[in-house]
Parts: sequence; structure tokens; C-alpha cells
Amino acid sequence: MSHLLQVQNILCRYDPNREVPPVVDNLSFVLEPGEIGCLLGSSGCGKTTVLRSIAGFHPLEAGLIILNNQTLSSPSQHLAPEKRNIGMVFQDYALFPHLTVCQNITFGLHKISARARAVVCEELLELVRLQGFGGRYPHELSGGQQQRVALARALAPSPNLLLMDEPLSSLDTELRRDLALEVREILKKRGIAAIMVTHDQEEAFAFADKIGVLHKGKLEQWDLPFNLYHEPQTRYVAGFIGQGVFLPGFIRDANTIETELGLLQSPKQYPWIPSTAVEVLLRPDDITESRESPYRATVCRKVFAGTSTLYTLTLPTGSQIEAALPSHHNFEIGHQIGIKVEADHLIAFA
Repeated sequence: MSHLLQVQNILCRYDPNREVPPVVDNLSFVLEPGEIGCLLGSSGCGKTTVLRSIAGFHPLEAGLIILNNQTLSSPSQHLAPEKRNIGMVFQDYALFPHLTVCQNITFGLHKISARARAVVCEELLELVRLQGFGGRYPHELSGGQQQRVALARALAPSPNLLLMDEPLSSLDTELRRDLALEVREILKKRGIAAIMVTHDQEEAFAFADKIGVLHKGKLEQWDLPFNLYHEPQTRYVAGFIGQGVFLPGFIRDANTIETELGLLQSPKQYPWIPSTAVEVLLRPDDITESRESPYRATVCRKVFAGTSTLYTLTLPTGSQIEAALPSHHNFEIGHQIGIKVEADHLIAFA
């Protein structure tokens, strides 16, 4: 099966004099038919520039962008945005305030009859669960409803690929997560591949099959959400995804790291020689309470989170770790508790 989208070693600049580093540097990934991807990163990492390059709004200095085996962009070739058959959903929805919902959805469908446009509109209103809203105007809708109209409009021409630029950022946190799941379900029903850009990890994990973590214009890792969390390939991804702290240690042998919380065993082999200094990534769910453990830590901060409480614990050396413990175990600040490490995926960096 051939890839739907291939982004090959692309390089993008905004500075023609080349006095500053490129905004996107030697970035590559592929998207399969029907697959949903997400570019995740902090502000200024280059994720929106990648999206704009795929859409045709930004030229390439190097590399290739190929969709359905057709070259869209290269340093010597640039297909106009309107000829790429790519849908786009913007951060501010970009709905026309003077047009009804139905007129907004069918705005780009000039080549089909009014009757055919009405059929498309009804079908998409049902898909995005807005039946009966076709005659309303954007100001009569909530933010979540406006976003679904923008999605329906982008889907109306049956694009090969849908691009979404921080589409949920103006909504509140709970609605963002719910709508991300809803949009994912809609795209999967239609079998449409998509790429979303976001800085919100929860949104990315709810939405995407594959996530690419960007940092300073480089793609650190393009992978399944599970692998980003449990098998980060770089120190940056390990620190960026989820919660966790790094505990100093030393390689004892190929499967063992010595730390102040004892000898930590890993099912995989480490490539470093004995005595190499490493940092071990410990997630809050890797730390459990153990009254029998010889290793003690002092509670210095606690945040109640319903089913669990997130404790920040200080070790005798002054190092700090975090532990998510059942909330019915209520330890006060200053209290000393016994702890042990129970990590199925022990991640370390030299």
C-alpha cells in the first residue's frame, strides 16, 4: 500500500538572508490513507509552518511533499493551494457571518446544482450532529457548534486530506477534549486522513493515531501515542510528554541501573558500559508506597486529583520525584513515607 502523504526532508525559512536558523529543518514523516496525525509542540517550534507548507501557503527551500503520488511542493515545483484538494479548518473557524450554516458548508461547491448542494449539506449536518441548524447564522451557534460547521465545510468537497490548525484552542478544556474525540469519530466514519496542529497533549492523545513531537524546527519523534509516553526516543520527548522527573543513576550492567532508590531492572539492554552516568525517567505512576521499603521520601507538596493525589517527594540527597498515590492514603506535608519503583518501561538517557 502506498502512502497517502509523504513529507520528505523539508526545510522552510522566513529569513531569505539565512541569518537565522530555518523554521523547519530536515523534517520527514508519512501518513497512511485514513490515518489521523498530529503535530505537537510548544509555540514557535515550526508545527504551523509544516501545515502551511502541506497546504501550499509556504514554499520549500529543500525536500518534497507528495500526496497520492503527486508532487505538491519541491524547491522547483509548487502546486497552487486550490489545486491540492486539501481541506483546511482554521483556529478562528473563518465562517462567513452573513451566510447561513448551509450556505457556509456549501460555499465552495460552485460546480454542482443547488439540489446536489442541498443533499451534501443535509448529509454533512447529520454527520456533525447539527440536523435542523442549516438555516441559522454563525452568531446563533455556540463555539463547539461553529467548529463543527467549519469541519463540515472543509469536508464538503471530499478532500484527500484535512488540515486543522489549532482548531479547538478557543474552547474550554473539557469541551476541547470531547470535541477532539467527536471530530476523530467523524473523520474515521468518512475514512478521511487528517493532520492537526496543537500544543495541547491531551487533545493530541484523544485525536491522533500518530503524533509528531516538534522542537526548534526538528521532528524529535513520529510515533504512536503509547510509544511517545513509554518509549521516548530523545531526552526532549521524555521530558515533554506526560509528567515525570529524571533521577540520576549509574549503569551497573546491561539491564541494571543503580540509583538512590536501589537497583532498577529493565527488560531491555542498555548500550552503555558499566559506571556510565545516566538519568532515569520516572513517571508518577512508577512510584508506589511501601511500608517495608528501606527507601524513604518526605512529602513536600500535594495536589488532590480525585481518584489519586499527586505528591512531590524529596529524597535524602535533595532530589525530587513525583508519585500518584491513591487519594484515600492522605499523607501530610512533612510526612515521611516508604517508596519503591515499579516501572514496566524503564527509560534512561546518558
